[in-house]
Amino acid sequence: MKVVIVEDEVAASENLAFMLKNIDDSIEILTVLDSVKASIAYFSKNHEAELIFMDIHLADGLSFEIFDSVKIESPVIFTTAYDQYALQAFKVNSIDYLLKPIDEDELAESLDQYKGQFKDKGLYTDQVKGLLNLISTKKNTYKSMYLVHHRDQLVPVKTENIAYLYIETGTVKAVTDDKQTYIMEQNLEDMENDLDPSIFFRINRQFIVKKDAIEGIKQYFNGKLIVGVTPPSPERIVVSRAKAPEFKNWMSQ
Repeated sequence: MKVVIVEDEVAASENLAFMLKNIDDSIEILTVLDSVKASIAYFSKNHEAELIFMDIHLADGLSFEIFDSVKIESPVIFTTAYDQYALQAFKVNSIDYLLKPIDEDELAESLDQYKGQFKDKGLYTDQVKGLLNLISTKKNTYKSMYLVHHRDQLVPVKTENIAYLYIETGTVKAVTDDKQTYIMEQNLEDMENDLDPSIFFRINRQFIVKKDAIEGIKQYFNGKLIVGVTPPSPERIVVSRAKAPEFKNWMSQ
């Protein structure tokens, strides 16, 4: 099988290539493309790709933009780290996806699925446009307010006023811009799905942070980052080396 990888993180593309070869040593990696521009140039010409692995967020834009310029008929497996709203759209459109960090067993299952069912099924431009329409619709349905118990009252807390969310001893707490702390009934995973990913980012297993609440970013050892927020966090907020490129890209948007 001849494969093309569209991924702007070197470590991620190398890891994916390693796992693919480990699963099936007959797989040939034709090339790794690191941008929308490079992908358009490559797929505009005749190519031999039988399967494409495509990251959603590239340095110069969303990979969906590639389909505005070229028609890709090879099956595509999208990879994503946090686009929860897009995942439902993938399911509706029968487009496969893998969550980062990619699990090798799930990767093997995807390969088996495409070998058995989708080898000759192309991904056409109109399918992707339908996907984009679903994503655009979903963007308008993010949660705007939570009703939380505070002392003996029910208090409405607007999501736009939440600076960050974090887990403390198994309890999710929301800290607002005016330094108030509220105990939330939802778990962090559900709240991540509720929030607009252009505004909020899942830093790690413990924290979700609003972009406007970030006041500084420091380099840490081994490629990690430390994020400073306002109001100050009760614990240090660390971005892993693997997630640092994605975080930087999100901050730049």
